[in-house]
Amino acid sequence: MWILYAFGSALFAGITSILAKCGIKKTDSHVATALRTIIVLIFSWLMVFIVQSQNQISTISNKTWLFLILSGFATGASWLCYFKALQLGDVNKVVPIDKSSTILTMILAFIFLKEEMTLLKGVCVILIGIGTYMMIDQKESTSANHHKSWLIYALLSAIFASLTSILGKVGMQNIDSNLGTAICTVVVLFMSWVVVFVTHKQHTLKEIDHHELLFICLSGIATGLSWLCYYRALQLGLASIVVPIDKLSIVVTIIFSYVVFHERLNKKSFIGLMSMIVGTLLMII
Repeated sequence: MWILYAFGSALFAGITSILAKCGIKKTDSHVATALRTIIVLIFSWLMVFIVQSQNQISTISNKTWLFLILSGFATGASWLCYFKALQLGDVNKVVPIDKSSTILTMILAFIFLKEEMTLLKGVCVILIGIGTYMMIDQKESTSANHHKSWLIYALLSAIFASLTSILGKVGMQNIDSNLGTAICTVVVLFMSWVVVFVTHKQHTLKEIDHHELLFICLSGIATGLSWLCYYRALQLGLASIVVPIDKLSIVVTIIFSYVVFHERLNKKSFIGLMSMIVGTLLMII
């Protein structure tokens, strides 16, 4: 069952990237992140009350609180970097780098969670790494606004996403995953709005296009669904397998980026994508 949750997470995460890209053409990425987090927060706490896990709050240990809060900060940092990278670069370049967090997650899971690192998993890491490199090593950018800084933001997004997975795995061990997700979202909301006010972007709220606001809200709903599936899968399964499955969202993103933004993959990038998919699927075996 946890594998199905992991695939559900991948589907909604893939849709999230496209919806978010549509919502940040003119809107500042930090403001968009803060707004969509409100939607995720409402959605996540709604699920808490539906499954009636709010009563567990008083029983949460200090250790669990610590790791949930740290996971929330890591998630917030990852989101802020990811959507800034999406705003500056092509979806087909940003997403593969973000999904390469699988490699670091597996290493951290082996070191801190004592999850087994087999020869097959080692081969999978190599395939994912090669695939990621081939997808981002393109001579030309299809983006109208070509910025080198997107690469830095994308790399930071991957690093923080890896930390989110490990911290979330520890924090979700003794509580309902829906409640854990909701608590993490509170931290993300606080962090994202602090960034908005620190960067003095709050005045742009009244200038947001209504169509972009709709896409931002839809991306928040998709994110909420992805999170609920993801943390449930983490709670029930192995982080070193759940995370790779979640990263298959790249397939969904690539398909929609072609349909919506007309971003095409060259031959080298397509081979890289296949390498990432094969590496991920082998890891599930």
